[in-house]
Amino acid sequence: MSSPKSLLIRRARIILPNGELMVGDVLTRDRQIVEVAPEIYTPTPTTEIDAAGLTLLPGVIDPQVHFREPGLEHKEDLFTASCACAKGGVTSFLEMPNTRPLTTNQAALDDKLQRASTKCLVNYGFFIGATAENLPDLLAAKPTPGIKIFMGSMHGQLLVDQETALEAIFAQGDRLIAVHAEDQARINQRRQEFAGIHDPAIHSQIQDNEAALLATKLALKLSKKYQRRLHILHMSTAEEADLLRQEKPSWVTAEVTPQHLVLNTSAYAKIGTLAQMNPPLRSPHDNEVLWQALRDGVIDFIATDHAPHTLAEKAQEYPNTPSGMPGVETSLAVMLTAAMEGKCTVSQVVQWMSKAVAEAYGIPNKGAIAPGYDADLVLVDLNTYRPVRREELLTKCAWSPFEGWDLTGWAVTTIVGGEIVYDKGKLNTEVRGQALTFV
Repeated sequence: MSSPKSLLIRRARIILPNGELMVGDVLTRDRQIVEVAPEIYTPTPTTEIDAAGLTLLPGVIDPQVHFREPGLEHKEDLFTASCACAKGGVTSFLEMPNTRPLTTNQAALDDKLQRASTKCLVNYGFFIGATAENLPDLLAAKPTPGIKIFMGSMHGQLLVDQETALEAIFAQGDRLIAVHAEDQARINQRRQEFAGIHDPAIHSQIQDNEAALLATKLALKLSKKYQRRLHILHMSTAEEADLLRQEKPSWVTAEVTPQHLVLNTSAYAKIGTLAQMNPPLRSPHDNEVLWQALRDGVIDFIATDHAPHTLAEKAQEYPNTPSGMPGVETSLAVMLTAAMEGKCTVSQVVQWMSKAVAEAYGIPNKGAIAPGYDADLVLVDLNTYRPVRREELLTKCAWSPFEGWDLTGWAVTTIVGGEIVYDKGKLNTEVRGQALTFV
């Protein structure tokens, strides 16, 4: 594969910024889209892609991932994760601070940015993590999409579960605050109540809907008190969706993961601890309410919470098993398969996985196919179904909760900054993404 300065995509089914579909051509030059038209003629030497029968979407921006570098590279690293992103049509990601060392100051943030610049095939950004003591770092660190607060489901320095400490963070500055909303006190209490049970299905009862609702209520209260920009990560319950439907201010956004839309507690009987994540999988009723909230705009966009662990780690006995599952390779195909099943439209998938993410985090020139936007694009095949196969996965952990699922909308070609990074099963590992900016 070449690294062209200009690229011409011909005869694609293009999802336009207004959500409409047009069959036509897209010309990119020097990392940007320069023309979108029914037919483009260019006299200059240009690499061409014949995209007849394929659908062209803006590249996916995954706004919540855990890529494990530094410190936990046996699970994943920035190179392997970005390869998985490219294969899944994800052209940009925002990564979380629970690495080793924790990303809680400028030095740790700079270290991640430097690592990514040499390893990442796609574009990247990194959250700064809140502790009870690092408020000056939270105010000063840059570039970052926001402050990550673990209100629960975390231990050590990154757990900020006392209202006084939370209020101090909400009260100062104007940077976006993204919360993992689970009530740690309730979780601790219920862990004691259910101690000695080794069935992983109990995980959804220990970290129950009430634990999520309590924390989301508190975050919403503080956000309203200080009119502070708040984002609620991986919303998982019907109760939270109903709360936001009634009380969501204009400065609050929320996301949902594909797994909280299409998996539920029945998955424990099928895949055991591979279904264990935080917040946990919920009931089929929660699935339906979350889908409706997403379609209605109560929930704003999709994130994977890609959180890989090795199969050996997952093979331990609950509760000694870690929570989390990989997702960047399958998220777009899972959502486009749902669109083909009538749960949503392809244009809505673009809104939820690209445009709305760029808008929420102030990422300029991303999330649409139009002149002046960055040439981060993915060509997908909506006519072919094929199963998720473990041996084909590029994530280092080498498993998926969706193994065996027959999906459509797989990425055929992924383009980052006008360069082909993935094409028909082959990676161009010479391509490098860029650090995202936030305005």
